[in-house]
Amino acid sequence: MTRALIADDERLMREQLRARLTEVWPDLDIVAEAKNGIEAVELTQQHHPDLVFLDIRMPGMTGVDAARQIAQLPTDEDADGWPGCEIVFITAYDQYAVEAFEQGVVDYVLKPAERERLMVTVERIKKRMAQREQPDGEHAPLAAHTPDMQQLLQRLANQLNPNGAPKLKWIQATVGQQIQMIPVEDVLFFISDEKYTRVQTATLEALIRKPIKELLEELDPAQFWQIHRSTLINARAIAGIIRDERGRQLVAIKGRPERLEVSRGYAHLFKGM
Repeated sequence: MTRALIADDERLMREQLRARLTEVWPDLDIVAEAKNGIEAVELTQQHHPDLVFLDIRMPGMTGVDAARQIAQLPTDEDADGWPGCEIVFITAYDQYAVEAFEQGVVDYVLKPAERERLMVTVERIKKRMAQREQPDGEHAPLAAHTPDMQQLLQRLANQLNPNGAPKLKWIQATVGQQIQMIPVEDVLFFISDEKYTRVQTATLEALIRKPIKELLEELDPAQFWQIHRSTLINARAIAGIIRDERGRQLVAIKGRPERLEVSRGYAHLFKGM
């Protein structure tokens, strides 16, 4: 049975979409409902749905930002693991819906959800899921986890907030007994433990208290890639990808001895490398 999550800050909209989905997709299991983008990410991580309906405009974290976070969640391509999810945007704004629809990497539902349009969305989703289950498509990434989706989300984010806060340019970090300002472009990688995050450049190692989750929201996703739940790496610092005797993917860093492990959920970033 296909499992779904609905995220909308308006209760009546959640109830209306649930009712319409019950009509057009009776065997769909709606496992959770979220009132904002942050809840949507947390509940996706908790329930691992096959499908997430995201309102584009939600307070705190927009549906577009939530989709970007969801696309970064670790996946498991083993037969019994979570392969990721499809994304459907809920929107009252045609300009966002049209671009998403024309890109072909995500679908949309216009508010209020009409039965006829929702049936089109449902059929498209079922078709994509069926194609994925075919022998020649079983390893194809879901829409939320493709480069095309990431590019679309970036454009939609720019439309939603054209004057949004600039990306992080400096890191204020502790180096010995001193506080230093480190240019973000000089950082090779970030590695977190339970208390601190290590900031590594070519010439120094520093500590900050900012967790990986916060850094993800503030750094340029085109420059810093998450390769593990506790590791972000500057794409420009990647020297190559190797495998150890256990078959794990490891990232070699330019000018550094470290070999940083790539967890299975992020292995797709290095396909073809």
